[in-house]
Amino acid sequence: MLQSSARLRRRRLVERGLGLVAVLAAAAAVGLLVLVVASVALKGGSAISWSFFTKAPALFGQSGGGIAPAIVGTAVIVAWAIALAIPTGVLTAIYLSEFAGRTVARLIRIVLDVLNGVPAIVVGIFVFGLVVRGRGQSGLAGSFALAILMVPMVARATQEVLALVPRALREASLGLGVSRWRTVVQIVLPQTVGGILTGSILATARVAGETAPLLFTSSIAGNIVSADARHALQSIPVTIFTYSESPDPALHAQAWAAALVLIAFVLVTSLAARAALGWRRRGVDLQSPG
Repeated sequence: MLQSSARLRRRRLVERGLGLVAVLAAAAAVGLLVLVVASVALKGGSAISWSFFTKAPALFGQSGGGIAPAIVGTAVIVAWAIALAIPTGVLTAIYLSEFAGRTVARLIRIVLDVLNGVPAIVVGIFVFGLVVRGRGQSGLAGSFALAILMVPMVARATQEVLALVPRALREASLGLGVSRWRTVVQIVLPQTVGGILTGSILATARVAGETAPLLFTSSIAGNIVSADARHALQSIPVTIFTYSESPDPALHAQAWAAALVLIAFVLVTSLAARAALGWRRRGVDLQSPG
């Protein structure tokens, strides 16, 4: 009896110790995020103004200016990347989960995992040799590079949510004589919209701050606001890199301010992903009987 009590106390001590370690780890993660955001805000907050968002960069030797071309260019490049990557990633996941044989599905999953681990700079060099060399840089080339990075993330996220749909729903639909593709479109996909949307938003936030691919594909751009993706466009990540290499302290402050804009974008997209997932879950709860 005494031995059992001592063992119980030991287990409680171990449980409290591990709980304390977990709390400290979570606090360290939150503290690191707060430190990064606060540091960027303190160093770049002074450069934030209305003209910072609406004006083009100042000419050499002049003060002021903003990053309007970079904001518009980033929006255009990311929008084209979304248009290329999300349909490709979702359709790939649907094929793997619903139509492919085990051997083919296993092989493609390995390819996606390898592609997901390829460094962004390698993707940039690949797109440079495939698209840019001999044709010149363009926003579309940058979008293509970002789309390559997005596809495996979207595909894997979609696979995970497709795997959560009960097989009984598929079997019931097929048992009623519904074709396979109509079962996927009308039964399976409506159950996974929230998860697919969440994965797509997080993939977008992940690639929006990539610099290396854009250095090779869309970095030689003018100082005017343009939305023509056939030509090279400015982007916020490349602007941060360029300004940080400048000896001008004013450009350093603008680089920090641009970094703060990127952090805000990632924060907003992450919150949007959480909201989309919560909205979808509430919709499913309302539709469920009882």
